[in-house]
Amino acid sequence: MLSFFNKRKKITDISWLGIDMHSHILPGIDDGSPDLATSLRFVRSLQSLGFEELLCTPHIYKELYPNTKEKIDTAKESLLAEMLIHNVDMKLDAGAEYMINQDFDLNQDMCTLKNKYLLVEMSYLTESPNVSQAIFDLEIKGYKPILAHPERYTFYFKDKTRLKRFKEKGCLLQLNLLSILGYYGKEVKQLAEFLLEANMYDLAGTDLHHDKHLDTLKSAVQSGKLFDLLGHYDFKNRELFGLSVYEKA
Repeated sequence: MLSFFNKRKKITDISWLGIDMHSHILPGIDDGSPDLATSLRFVRSLQSLGFEELLCTPHIYKELYPNTKEKIDTAKESLLAEMLIHNVDMKLDAGAEYMINQDFDLNQDMCTLKNKYLLVEMSYLTESPNVSQAIFDLEIKGYKPILAHPERYTFYFKDKTRLKRFKEKGCLLQLNLLSILGYYGKEVKQLAEFLLEANMYDLAGTDLHHDKHLDTLKSAVQSGKLFDLLGHYDFKNRELFGLSVYEKA
């Protein structure tokens, strides 16, 4: 006689991660959500998957998205107001994702996540020659850098151990959830698996930009696949970002 009692129950939400600390869902300021209606739909969808808080991180990249702290705050407040109108009860805050290149200005008014954590990125094709110095300078100023999606930088595919430099310098590493699903390609998935096996990731985020990202994420979460792949990893999303400035006393 078959026993049904030993079958492991599938985890079909993402409450095990709890906080999305990397997304592009603020309306109309980068290559993510184009408008308030889309932003609101993204918030509702992420909430339905089990997220309890969303930290939006629009690009700050002088050549393409010359955003400022003021512009990001305005977009954030417009989304919060829209959520209030539509009775969407969800914690939401914003930082930014800074491009480290020759135009990166260390003295600008930084748009950080909680406790001065700062999300940074590079070109996917060429390592920024100033990245090590930029990370050092940020730390000297009291910021806590997080390198976004290291698995997506093609220049690390053949020399994975170079990423250890960031950990040695105190820089945190953030995984894109879709990377482990093969969304960005085989080599990205392989590097993500290597970094997970080496316990080098600190954080994970959706890096949500558009509906294709959302649909892929939904399928993986609701099937239980994402939990099977990542649910037992010790991500520090809640530990570092668990209290929102919008939480009521």
